[in-house]
Parts: sequence; C-alpha cells; structure tokens
Amino acid sequence: MRRLRNVKIVATLGPASEDYDTIRALHEAGADVFRLNMSHGSHDEIREKHRIIREVERDLDSPIAILADLQGPKLRVGTFAAGPVDLAEGATFRFDLDGAPGDGARVCLPHPEIFQALAPGATLLVNDGKIRLRVEACGADFADCTVIAGGEISDRKGVNVPDVLLPLAALSDKDRADLEFVCTLGIDWLALSFVQRAEDVEEARALADGRAALLAKIEKPSAVERFDEILVASDGIMVARGDLGVELPVQKVPPIQKRLIRKCRAAAKPVIVATQMLESMIESPMPTRAEVSDVAAAIYEGTDAIMLSAESAAGQYPVEAVQTMDKVAAEVESDTNYASIIAASRQTEGHSIADAMVAAAREIAETTDIKAICCFTQSGTTALLTARERPGVPIIAMTSLRGTARRLCLSWGCNCVMTAELERFKGAVVNAARAARAGGFATEEDQIVVTAGVPFNVPGTTNILRVAPCDERLIYNTDPG
Repeated sequence: MRRLRNVKIVATLGPASEDYDTIRALHEAGADVFRLNMSHGSHDEIREKHRIIREVERDLDSPIAILADLQGPKLRVGTFAAGPVDLAEGATFRFDLDGAPGDGARVCLPHPEIFQALAPGATLLVNDGKIRLRVEACGADFADCTVIAGGEISDRKGVNVPDVLLPLAALSDKDRADLEFVCTLGIDWLALSFVQRAEDVEEARALADGRAALLAKIEKPSAVERFDEILVASDGIMVARGDLGVELPVQKVPPIQKRLIRKCRAAAKPVIVATQMLESMIESPMPTRAEVSDVAAAIYEGTDAIMLSAESAAGQYPVEAVQTMDKVAAEVESDTNYASIIAASRQTEGHSIADAMVAAAREIAETTDIKAICCFTQSGTTALLTARERPGVPIIAMTSLRGTARRLCLSWGCNCVMTAELERFKGAVVNAARAARAGGFATEEDQIVVTAGVPFNVPGTTNILRVAPCDERLIYNTDPG
C-alpha cells in the first residue's frame, strides 16, 4: 500500500483498537507498524491481535510490521497502611526493605538492587517525577531522604533512579517469558525497555536467536551516555521521550532527540520518536498546535518513524490520530525546505561498495528524470543504506523474504514489494519495472534506477546499478543475459 510520505507511523493497539475493522482502518489510514504493548494484556489477547494484523495484511496484500514492546523491570514502592500520604518539601522520608505497610515516615521499596547502587546525593523520583527526593544516607536495606519536591505518594507508585547505573537486568522473568512467546508467535521487531548498556541488547539477541530484529528504547540517562555502544548492538532505536523527560531535565530532551536521530541515520538503523506526540487526541478529535509542531519537528529532523501510544490504544479517536500524523507528514515533506534540511544532515559511516552504490543511485535519481530507486535486498541492508541517503524519489524495496519486507516497514521511505527468487539480473530489472508501474511510481515512458547484488539471493553483495526503462520491450531489447 503506497504512502504519500516517507516517514513511517507506528500505532499502538489496545482496548480502542483491537477488532478487525479498526485495525484495518488504522492501516488504511496510514499505520505501517503495529505495536503490541506487553505491559498490558494476556498472551491470549496478544495472540488474537497478532492474528488480526496478519489477516489484514493478507486481505490488503500489504506487508505490515509488528513490534512487541517488552515491559522491562518495574520499580515500585509498596503499600500504605492508611492510604495516600502527602510528602511536604523539606520533610524526611525513608525507603527500606521492610514489607510492612508504609506511613508518613517510610515505605517499602522492594528492590534491594537499588539500595546496593545508591550513594548520598543520589536522586529518587516517584510518580513520574512529580515527587523528588535526595538521598542523605543509605545502606544495604534503607535510604534516608529529604523531600525536594513534595506531593502525594500512594500504593505501588513507580520509582525512577536517574543518576545511578542500576545492577538490574533489562529482562525480568516476565520479559523472558514474553520474549519467547512473541518470537514463537512471529513478530518482526522486539523493543527492549530499561536498556542501560549494550550487554542488555546482546542478552536479548541471544534469546531471540534471529527470530526478530531488536530495537533498544532510550529512556534512561545511562543509555544516553552509552548510546554509541547500544546503537552498535541494536537493529533500531526508540527515543522514549516520556521516561527521558522524567529522568532528565526536560530541556535536555529535544537536543538529545536530534542527536540520536542523526546518529541512527548515519548508522543506517531505523529510529522511532515516541511518547505523547498527539496526547490531546486521546480525548479530542483535534490535536493542539504544539503537538502538530512536535510531530513536524521530528520529521524535519529525519526520523524514520513517529509513534502513537495511548492515542491509538485507548483514545476515543484512534483512526483520526493516525490520519492526523499522515497529513502532517505529507505536508512537511512537501515543504520546499524539507529536502534541503534533510540533505544538509546527510552523513555516512561506511565506505563499502554498497555504500557507494546507494549514494550513486541517489545522485543519479536526483540529477536526472528518474522516478524511483528499486533495490533488491535479502537481509534488508541495501534498503536501509538507500533509506539513509533520504533520496528525493521513492524507494521500492524488493525482496523474496516476507520477514525482510515486514521489518523494512519501519524504515524511512521503503515501499516493500514481494518478488520471487531471481537468478538473472534481467529478470530483476523486469520485476522492478513492473513493481514501479503497478505501484503508480512510474509509467512505461519513465526510467528507474535498479540496484542488486550478483550472485542473487546472497546477503551483502550489492554490486550492480542499472538505469532502466519501465517499458519491458526496451529492457529485453537492450539488456544482455
């Protein structure tokens, strides 16, 4: 299904979007990737959503990526004997391992790993950062704190520890069970929460064993500090701005977002900008102007994808939220400034033959009357490198592997088309011409650029580029072999 924009849209499924009609409407409205949030829903409910997505994919003959988002370890306080407690600024408060219900002076924090890592001066945040405490003294089973920013604390509120590298694995027992379940089910991308270091991604990769591509969520300061090594270990990145905005001063998040997007693009790895993009559309059919500007800013920065969370999962207007993103993206990308902004941020890290081939394809397409770049890819690497170039013409990613087509649904500009396994380059050119015509990218009078690797069906062999006519008669008359 051809989109009239290059940036991709990720829509989270939930109670507001779990039946066939709504999921199909979301895809037709512009959702390229569906996110399954493993924090909510049983395995049976996840299995049913997966079944419906694949049914929509089959009915519309349109590849769809499924992203399973693991919950990660959740740090929460215990309970309070007499209900919520108001913590006043300047007051003292203790966290400990005592399982007894809390009061105005203390509460259980059932995570010994936190106490092992704390030091005086560390910060503890409660309830999405609404309450801020400074550690004054601590030990193996307690932390005595001063309340810096007060508020109401109640049962099982979440705790963040922003300035400490916690000795916690990114995968809890629940995550391990969920990972095996969704990989067996057949998902395309696996998002990892609570990533602090590259080893967290490598642990998940060993468990996934090639059954899904891995996307690291950047939601902790420690992940920002170690981003380069995390990027190397990952197949993609999610900039989870909500949690970053809790653990870091909010003014630091926009420049971090811009920096991470550029690094991902240079590495030819897809990046999603996520959290609260159209938050008001949970209850309103119209977004705020600030939200529209936020979405537009991410697109101008060159992100591969933008994501809806509660807007599509639990909101009153899930389809309208996708339509809004689609319209904003189309408008931004039609702006005459967009191409120059994207071109100015172009940078590469590789110097391989494949890097040179995709750069040449983009240069040829943008300086002559070429209608599309058709790249044949098995692993998806050639398409990712082509997407990194951000060409001014459509990218048609052609592959015989359904899994590759689905994974590329997350990558900027990739229009994924299934093709049979090919043995000869002439057959590839003919198939590319047919795909360009069938998708409305070109007519018989037009030309396209075709990139491929010889021998065929071998990953990492991109070594041939051809400017080809879309008229098959001319292909057969002029192409040898």
